[in-house]
Amino acid sequence: MDFRPDAEQRAFVASLDAMLGAADTPAVVRDWSRGEHVRGRALWGRIAGAGVFGLAVPEERDGLGVRPVELALAFVELGRHAVPGPLVETVTAAVLLTEPERLVSGAVMATVACGGAYALDGDAADVRLLLTPDGLFRCPGHGPVRRSVDPARRLTPLAAGELLTHNPPAGPALALARLTTAAQALGVGLALLARTVAHVKRRSQFGAPIGSFQAVKHQLADARIALEFARPLVLGAALTLAPEDIAAAKVTACEAAYATARTALQLHGAIGYTAECDLSLWLTKARALRTAWGGPDECRAVVLGRGARPW
Repeated sequence: MDFRPDAEQRAFVASLDAMLGAADTPAVVRDWSRGEHVRGRALWGRIAGAGVFGLAVPEERDGLGVRPVELALAFVELGRHAVPGPLVETVTAAVLLTEPERLVSGAVMATVACGGAYALDGDAADVRLLLTPDGLFRCPGHGPVRRSVDPARRLTPLAAGELLTHNPPAGPALALARLTTAAQALGVGLALLARTVAHVKRRSQFGAPIGSFQAVKHQLADARIALEFARPLVLGAALTLAPEDIAAAKVTACEAAYATARTALQLHGAIGYTAECDLSLWLTKARALRTAWGGPDECRAVVLGRGARPW
């Protein structure tokens, strides 16, 4: 099967890449980590204007039609540029809500907590949802902000409020949540690899770029192979939307991104450990995405047919 994007998909990805590349996302991420959302909300509006959130919503509900392949490609770019905010959660909310038009347009931002888990960016979100076995609840507020391993992923507890429905479309929503998380992780891994390749070409030891050393080449080759193996699994899962395919894609993409992060940290040496280095924005995101919307053990259980709903 040919998983290469067609011309229209490549044009969409290129336009998204150009827009995000001009947005100075490292500065946006640092603002977001401090709870300053002005630049992040402005970028959010541009992402919505590009149609990203509409790719999860049928046309009859003011979306672009449910197009999971294009959605996955978009989230690879969002991960490559380390865009902050409840991106996956807004897509999830757009599937859960019967009237997602304001989410699609970018007028409002949403977050979703599954079961007793913390919600991402509840302090920034306009709509806060709690998904439990008893139904879907709109939450009136949030608890104190707690930091995660990724400073840009601010966590808040939610308390159930108004019951919206006893029977939300939890299956399709959670499938897209896990798929877009996998795609985002793939993008994070690709960015880490690209930045590390550029670094080892510049950094010299013993009179030669460290990228010329065989041991360094092998580490980067291993990272590249892992990421390229994950890419068709992510796109294949977007085509089938089968739970076991999505779980396989998530565990593979997240483990590849996490392994690439460890390689990137080692090859950057001491500067890689500093928060001042932009590399840290992707390093911490790779670690956080690894357990978001189902950790490795949970996803492997789904692949083996022993998985359960994540609440």
